[in-house]
Amino acid sequence: MLMTENDTTWPHRYLTTAEVAAYLRMKERKVYDLVRQGLIPSTKVTGKLLFPRDSIDLWVMNHLEGDQAPQQKLPPVLAGSQDPLLDWAIREAGSDLAFLCNGSGDGVHRLLRDEAMVAGLHVIDHDTGSYNDPRQLGLSGMRDLVVIHWARRRQGLLVRPGNPLGLERLEDLVSDRVRVAHRQREAGADALFRSLLSASGIDLGALRFTPYASLSEDDLALAIREGEADVGLAVEAAARRHGLDFIPMHREEFDLAMRRRVFFEPPLQRLFTFARSERLHARAEAMGGYDVGQLGIVKYNA
Repeated sequence: MLMTENDTTWPHRYLTTAEVAAYLRMKERKVYDLVRQGLIPSTKVTGKLLFPRDSIDLWVMNHLEGDQAPQQKLPPVLAGSQDPLLDWAIREAGSDLAFLCNGSGDGVHRLLRDEAMVAGLHVIDHDTGSYNDPRQLGLSGMRDLVVIHWARRRQGLLVRPGNPLGLERLEDLVSDRVRVAHRQREAGADALFRSLLSASGIDLGALRFTPYASLSEDDLALAIREGEADVGLAVEAAARRHGLDFIPMHREEFDLAMRRRVFFEPPLQRLFTFARSERLHARAEAMGGYDVGQLGIVKYNA
């Protein structure tokens, strides 16, 4: 049975060698052998071996599926939604994942067609307010699907420095003088923007949208900085990176979806090993708008 972050028997996210041996009901010597062979997920902090419990659970579940090789080797591609912290971490970790980020919906399609190893998702359920539910995304049929939490992010309105139009609320966007940048329909940010407008009783037809969709967080920020638009919804990190003002609106969940076996491929192992470092936490703080306290938690394990 998968242990969650709320489990009371094993309350810690990171197990010692003795604890993981007891958890797996094997001798400590066997654990050291598995570490030496690189066969079990582990990390070393100040010379001490630690084992992320969620990764151990996935490792056990992966072995339940047997040792049959997959029908095809998945390309080392990150699809789905873009995240500035994730982009940086992949490069710094030497993960060798290629970026093909065209929105959460596109990521779901590529994951189902085995065209990507992993997909970044931040899709809100309009009815419940929950994020990245495999049933809502059409992923519940993947028997080996795993969804791992990356970060909570602050979404809000990006405006030019000094906020010359004095925009503070979504209602302020309903004006002929306000040009609104927007994302493509398959983007999680577009779904969130529509949800926020609906909750505020604002009809999409009342807004003056730019002619073309911005295909990434950076594209949207650039459209505002270069004067093509006056405002748009994006993460705080994008605002800071491009020197824009930011008006917070919402906290959202950004997760990574993949097939279970992919978690143990070198690109993902390098990424998640790096993600546990103090350096990543410091970078998240510097970028702004991130909460990475639950990074690595398994949110769904088919």
